[in-house]
Amino acid sequence: MTVDASRDTWARARAYQDVLTAQGAVLTDADYLQPADTLLDLYGEDIRARAFTTQDPVRGEMMLRPDFTVPIVQQHMAHGAEPARYTYMGKVFRKQEDGGDRPTEFVQVGYEVFDGTDRAAADAEVFATLAGLLKDTPVTPATGDIGILRAAVQGLNTTPARRAALMRHLWRPRRFKTLLDRFCGLTDTPTSRAALLAQDDPLADLPPVLGLRSRDQIARRIDALRADAAADPISGGERSLLDALLAVRETAPFALTALRDIAVDLPSISAAVDGLAARLDALSARNIDVDTLMFEASYGRTSMEYYDGFVFGFSADPALNLPPVATGGRYDALTTVLGGGTGVPAVGGVIRPALVAAAEGAL
Repeated sequence: MTVDASRDTWARARAYQDVLTAQGAVLTDADYLQPADTLLDLYGEDIRARAFTTQDPVRGEMMLRPDFTVPIVQQHMAHGAEPARYTYMGKVFRKQEDGGDRPTEFVQVGYEVFDGTDRAAADAEVFATLAGLLKDTPVTPATGDIGILRAAVQGLNTTPARRAALMRHLWRPRRFKTLLDRFCGLTDTPTSRAALLAQDDPLADLPPVLGLRSRDQIARRIDALRADAAADPISGGERSLLDALLAVRETAPFALTALRDIAVDLPSISAAVDGLAARLDALSARNIDVDTLMFEASYGRTSMEYYDGFVFGFSADPALNLPPVATGGRYDALTTVLGGGTGVPAVGGVIRPALVAAAEGAL
C-alpha cells in the first residue's frame, strides 16, 4: 500500500501538533539538509543504505534528514535548558528497497521531552500522549527496554573487548548471535586466522604495506585477536540466562515477573528491571492498561539504533502491511554523544499521520 503526504495527512499533522503545543511543547524545526559526518559517526556506514546524500561545495557531504531527533538534540544541547518539551512537524526522507511501494519521503509529527526529574514519569508521558492521539485508531501497542539488554551484556563475565563488540552489534541480531556463539566457544576460529595467530611473528614475511592500515595498526590488531583467543569462553549458564531474557514476550506484569526471576542469577539487570517496574506504575497512573500491554525484550533491536532504554511502537492490523504508525523511546546516551560528553535524560516519539489514516481506512 502506497501512503502519500496528502492534504488529509497535513491536516492530521497540524491537529496532532495543536494537542502537543496545548500541553506545553515548544514548536521547533530542523533543516532539510543535515551534515553527513554527524550521522555517519552515530550510525556508521549503514546509514548510507537508508539516506539520500549530496555533496555541497562548502559544507561537504550532506544528507536529507532521515529523522528529526538528531538535529533537535543538537539544538537542545547547544541552547536548551531543562526541563523542555518540543514538537516538530515535517518530512523525513528514507531510501526504500528496490521494487518496494513504500514512500521515500513522509510526514512525521514528533514530541521530545528533556526532563530528568523522573525518568519513569517522562517515559509514561510520551507513551500516553501518543496513545491519546491514537485513541480512535485500531492499533496495538508494544513495548520493550533496550536498557535491560544492555545491562545484561555489560554484566557478562568476559573481557571488556568482548562486551564492547557485543554492544556494538546489539542492533544486528544475526551478527550479535554469531559473536555470542564464538565467545561462548560454540564455533571455531577460522583456520586462516588460527594459523596466523599461531606464528611467532605474523609480520615477519609481510610484504610492503599498501593498504590503509600501518604495520603498527596490524600488529595491535593481531595482539587483540590473540588476547581474545586466550580468553575463557562465556559460560553456558550466562548464555542460557541471556537467551531466556531475549525470549521474554509477555504482557507487562508477567514479563516483569520473568525478568525479576532472571535477575536473581543475572544481577546486572536488577536496576533496569526496577526501572521497568517504576515505568509500569507511571503508565498506570496515566490510565494505561498495563495488564494487557505487551512487553518484548527484543523489541526495537533492528530499527531503533540510538535508543538505550524504554522503546515502544503502535502497529496496525498486520494484513495492512504497514510500518508502525508511531514509535519512540529513551535516548539518554545520544544526548551525551551530541553534547560532547555531557548528557541529559531524554525520551521522545513520532507519529506518522498518513499511516494513521491508512490504519483507519481513510486512504
